[in-house]
Amino acid sequence: MLMEGQIRIPSACGLIGYINRRGKITSGDHIVSAMSVMRERGNGLGAGFAGYGIYPDRKEYYAFHLFYENTKAKEETSQFLYRYFNIVYEESIPTRKVKNIRHAPLIWRYFAKPKEEYLFEDEISEEDYVVEKVMEINTKIDGAYVFSSGKNMGIFKGVGYPEDIGDFYRLEEYKGYMWTAHTRFPTNTPGWWGGAHPFGLLDWSVVHNGEISSYGANVRYIEMFGYKCTLRTDTEVITYIIDLLLRKHKLPLDIAVKALAAPFYSAIERINEEEKAKIKIIRAVYQSCLLNGPFAIILGFSNGMIALNDRIKLRPLVAAEKGETLYVASEEAAIRELCSNPDRIYLPKGGEPVVGFLEEAEVLV
Repeated sequence: MLMEGQIRIPSACGLIGYINRRGKITSGDHIVSAMSVMRERGNGLGAGFAGYGIYPDRKEYYAFHLFYENTKAKEETSQFLYRYFNIVYEESIPTRKVKNIRHAPLIWRYFAKPKEEYLFEDEISEEDYVVEKVMEINTKIDGAYVFSSGKNMGIFKGVGYPEDIGDFYRLEEYKGYMWTAHTRFPTNTPGWWGGAHPFGLLDWSVVHNGEISSYGANVRYIEMFGYKCTLRTDTEVITYIIDLLLRKHKLPLDIAVKALAAPFYSAIERINEEEKAKIKIIRAVYQSCLLNGPFAIILGFSNGMIALNDRIKLRPLVAAEKGETLYVASEEAAIRELCSNPDRIYLPKGGEPVVGFLEEAEVLV
């Protein structure tokens, strides 16, 4: 008889996230410990973490985290960044030797602001400018990949189990008010450093369990708006769709959610006429943003965290609350590793978001 661990488990991958709504910070070793509970949901081919509030001394600067395959890529990218940005500091991201982490690329970070003359010349917003330059690096500089580009946040990921990746990046040295994490069980794409989760753009970060069968339609749509899906993975395109809907198109959160995980037409027919008309318009306008297939995602951003299942909940997602802290994860056991006695623990319905905002943040609903 085949035992667990001896067969392919396409419904695997593990994810977790938590936010303290009052902005209280915790060190990264807490979420590493929680991820260790879900070790069997991954196979060592990818893991990662996103921390928010981790760069308080440079919170006004974009923190670019990059993988380099060689020194030539680093030199070319550095010249590019110094040309278009004011760089206040750069360094190799601190790591430590870990037995099970091998073949790591060069991992660098820069703290930067766009040069004002280019913003004025191109009549472009600061955020659009950063997105444009990230896309340019990832598509035009061979051997370079920007995997994190937000303010006062950072993504740390690679090939390995979560405990090893957390140890490698010395996450116990970082403190944040929100953390998300992922352990990967790749099914359609190879396990490599850039393909690990979270995926990020600006301060958005996405961890994802599932498979998006609408990938082709989603990519064709999002690339019409200037995004470049260089990694050919569904989590990357989800990240860009979220940036388009929430930042570029400024949709309220409830509208964006209905575009990503729209109710079935059979369910739409049972609601009131005003709401029915609104949802039908959303489905018509944003049909190509609909995520078909099983998924559970956690979206992190500077002001909060959102978790969302597909419409019929084909991937596990559990939520819990303790005081001002919200937790979401693939498994209840991972949450209880962080909080042994939550005030409330529940299973979100398919297509209905779990939302946690910082108390003083601008709410997107």
